[in-house]
Amino acid sequence: MGILSNIFHKIFPGSHPAAQNSSQAAPGAQQRAPQPTQQPAQPPAQQPAQQPQAASAASAPAAAPMQQVDVEAVLNNMQQQSGQQLNWRTSIVDLLKLLGLDSSLQSRKELAAELNYSGDTSDSASMNIWLHRQVMNKLAANGGKVPADLKD
Repeated sequence: MGILSNIFHKIFPGSHPAAQNSSQAAPGAQQRAPQPTQQPAQPPAQQPAQQPQAASAASAPAAAPMQQVDVEAVLNNMQQQSGQQLNWRTSIVDLLKLLGLDSSLQSRKELAAELNYSGDTSDSASMNIWLHRQVMNKLAANGGKVPADLKD
């Protein structure tokens, strides 16, 4: 499991699509088939050809609405409970510490590789700023409500 998926698991509830998709989807989530009584009667030879279409149509509405998670509220609550003074709003190191994840330079370099950072990883200040912005953007893109000043 990657560092970004670890971040998702710490911020999003386990039932949230971002948390599920970051590792693996629930086994039965995409295999739901409609009840036989919902389909018009068809000869048995035609059922297998039409059933996958019906199954994908049935799962499409379930995948469309994504519950938005207030990232700022979650992180502020975690900070209050931790009793630590961490500046998660601007520091990737503090964000990772708040989430209970490894904030070492090596770990941040791994996160940079995971997010396709093309800059110089030995310039940790620039890399850290870029990482924080990218993590906030990824959270927002996956159903997180992130303050506008924390994302591009």
